[in-house]
Amino acid sequence: MPIEYIATQQAPAAIGPYSQAVRAGDYVFFSGQIPLDPTTGEIVGQDAESQSRQVLNNIKAVLAGAGLALAQVVKTTVYLADMRDFEVINRVYGEYFGDAAPARATVQVAALPKQVLIEIEGIAYAGA
Repeated sequence: MPIEYIATQQAPAAIGPYSQAVRAGDYVFFSGQIPLDPTTGEIVGQDAESQSRQVLNNIKAVLAGAGLALAQVVKTTVYLADMRDFEVINRVYGEYFGDAAPARATVQVAALPKQVLIEIEGIAYAGA
């Protein structure tokens, strides 16, 4: 099975030795996105709502780089710095995914890169 490494300038560059996304067969695995501005590399927003929107916009950009859309996402994992932000993040997440919401796990972690409030990774289906 051929493996394709996906990179787009429309999403933040990786801040470590990893790919923005990898296509393996009919699936695209996208790396965790945090709320970085793709142009400046700076954190966008100080609150859970604005950071969530930036994360989801970054995910959309990575998926577009693979020729996909949010509707093709089948699984995500949401990492939160504070579970008290769950309600706000859940509302924003729902706005982006609507009725085509993928399977999901949400967990609170001790810390996230650059001390952001949220990170989301996932898997999209790219098959016919």
